[in-house]
Amino acid sequence: MIYVVKTGDSLFSIAKKFETTAARLAMANELEDPDVLVVGQTLVIPGTPNPNRPTIETNAYVEWYTEKPSQSLLNEVKKRAPLLTYMMPFSYDVRADGSLSELEWNGLEQIAVEGNMVAAIVISNIEEGAFSDTLAQKIFASQEVQDTLIENILAEAKEKNAKDIHVDFEYLRKEDRLAYVEFLRRLKEEAEGLIVSAALAPKTSATQVGKWYEGHDYNKIAEVVDFVVIMTYEWGYSGGPAMAVSPIGPVRQVLEYALTEMPSEKIMMGQNLYGYDWTLPFVQGTQAKALSPKQAVELARERNANILYDTTAQAPYFKYWLNGKEHVVWFEDARSIQAKFQLIKELGLRGISYWHIGFSFPQNWLLLYEMFKVKKR
Repeated sequence: MIYVVKTGDSLFSIAKKFETTAARLAMANELEDPDVLVVGQTLVIPGTPNPNRPTIETNAYVEWYTEKPSQSLLNEVKKRAPLLTYMMPFSYDVRADGSLSELEWNGLEQIAVEGNMVAAIVISNIEEGAFSDTLAQKIFASQEVQDTLIENILAEAKEKNAKDIHVDFEYLRKEDRLAYVEFLRRLKEEAEGLIVSAALAPKTSATQVGKWYEGHDYNKIAEVVDFVVIMTYEWGYSGGPAMAVSPIGPVRQVLEYALTEMPSEKIMMGQNLYGYDWTLPFVQGTQAKALSPKQAVELARERNANILYDTTAQAPYFKYWLNGKEHVVWFEDARSIQAKFQLIKELGLRGISYWHIGFSFPQNWLLLYEMFKVKKR
């Protein structure tokens, strides 16, 4: 059950209303300062999960911006492991000669074993910090380079005890869409016994134009790989106008289109574990600041802002002023993630994939546990 905090509420009064304790509510929602609540903040009232709840698969990308994952990130992965089928350290960048960039896991492979998670080798066509269609084209153009690349991928998978090869090639040229499918087919054939999966841009039609979309053929890719992660987020993005990151309407539209191109059991819905703080009015060229749902609630408390809820987008937001500038924050809460979970149930999808586990969203994991069983391989 989800409760929305109202004026005059305290954790004690809410706990009394639901015949539980303030300590249990604080622990379940991982409240660091339970004495101060925000009007509009959501709390999950812990209950007993239905034993007949559906079983899904889950994935979390793990990304870090330092030489190796921090201890706090390792602790978060370990904490969430019981509710994760896959763990995907992001990422190995492919190179034009078929080699891979280095990626220091710092013990993530052992955490995967202990947590019974499938570890993945994630490869991407990132070059100099951005996805490169030119780099991908060079890979697709040479059978020799592909042989070298696949050999290196499989060697890294063996070293890390990874059972999934996940390909995140983005911004591909329209002319390379079939070459990409053939590369995935070769990878699948060579990676005998391993799972092969791919990330897909959020399309709404086979003929959708735009650099992000044209290189991904939903139908043909899904025929080759074991499952796909559809990146159903970033409608509201750091360099664009302020809006919900993953509004429910557009997410539904993408997934319903995907179901016309592939079976539901191959689809993992992508889900953001973050929101953005925009300065208003939005100016092209400026960047919004990413923050976790937990940080968003803390910011609302600091700025004495009430949290509102957009029922169309199914997303929470609030506004505040700082140094004479108005800000708006769109993020995720228990209501918004519950709406996505209901969509997964309705459409019968394989599961959910989170970008990325470095952002703290305790209520997601609590509701995930209550609404689904998580498959372990």
